[in-house]
Amino acid sequence: MEHLYLVASFWLGLAVFSAILAHHLRLSIALVEICVGVAAAGVAGALGKGDALGSNQEWVRFLASCGAVLLTFLASAELEPGVIRAKLKEVTAVGVVGFLAPFLGCAAVARWALGWDLQASLLCGVALSTTSMAVVYAVMLETGFNKTEFGRGILGACFVNDLGTVIVLGLLFAPFTYRTAVFVVATGVVLKALPPVSRWLSRGYAHRTAAIRTKWVILVLFSLGALALWSGSEAVLPAYLAGMVLAEFSNGDAFWIRRLRTLTVGFLTPFYFLRAGTLVSLPALASAPLVFAVLLGGKVAAKILGLYPVIGLFRRERDERWYYTLLMCTGLTFGTISALYGLSHHIVTQEQYSFLVAAVIGSAVLPTVVAGLAFLPRHLLPAPAARAETAAGEDGLSEE
Repeated sequence: MEHLYLVASFWLGLAVFSAILAHHLRLSIALVEICVGVAAAGVAGALGKGDALGSNQEWVRFLASCGAVLLTFLASAELEPGVIRAKLKEVTAVGVVGFLAPFLGCAAVARWALGWDLQASLLCGVALSTTSMAVVYAVMLETGFNKTEFGRGILGACFVNDLGTVIVLGLLFAPFTYRTAVFVVATGVVLKALPPVSRWLSRGYAHRTAAIRTKWVILVLFSLGALALWSGSEAVLPAYLAGMVLAEFSNGDAFWIRRLRTLTVGFLTPFYFLRAGTLVSLPALASAPLVFAVLLGGKVAAKILGLYPVIGLFRRERDERWYYTLLMCTGLTFGTISALYGLSHHIVTQEQYSFLVAAVIGSAVLPTVVAGLAFLPRHLLPAPAARAETAAGEDGLSEE
């Protein structure tokens, strides 16, 4: 047991170090955690202690998965239905193009520039078509854009983009069996009942029984996640949908959603982002850096060429257009999930998987750093007082 505590202490030590580093570098904590994870894995590998990090231990993988699921839920819960309806044309156009441009472009690059077979090329297109809801939402929280119509538009476009990724991954590779039908039907029933049951629990018990709403939401997310995995899908998919249907319920109590954020960002997501960094194989990248550069460049170029003109239809300011476009270039959650799916189903090789994961993580870091340093639309930032109040609420963890 002491070994588990030792490993957990090491990971949380990396998380604290990442937070301090992010503050001084003025970068997103999610991106710094990824980079610290890459560095930690590189040092451990150089010392011949690669397994000492415990990245593939079951409990670390579980906590990382919990972080991805809850962060995905929180991100979609921010998407108020009224705002999405008002920006339906924008989020649909940006989300669809944000998926199609890199899917087709990266599949073509893998097939004809790198010589991968057709299945591996299509998987490459899927893995690099994503926009990271986890990274974008973390950035939205830190800047305060999650409370603005600009930020909510970006989150809505991310949702549509990744929904396209999930659908195409299923259509191209996932087996459609009776389990798929059970998952679809059961998820539909649960999502239909989720808002009224949640409101009933909130009215009767929320302020009398400790944190019952948090326990209830996590119960639903874990149950749907287990069903999704059993059917051959991924646990983060129903988390997207649950967040959407509970958006009105979640936004009805800002303090509750902030406490849930504190649990997620303070404890769970460091395992997710740090572990994502440790998955990068530095020896594989060193052996063929040009492959990594081609894949990363192909994704970013396809996203920019496809999205910048479309976003220009809705955003006239230069900084707004570039910031929006570059955040849509990010990838992480569904990109790594898609790559891992390809590896586990023998669609891609271990080497191809390493290049895909490295390109996905590179796309989470590089575009976001450039966006924050060069194109941050400061005129859209919320008032400092409002941002300070939000930060205080996120840091406070009080009982219901």
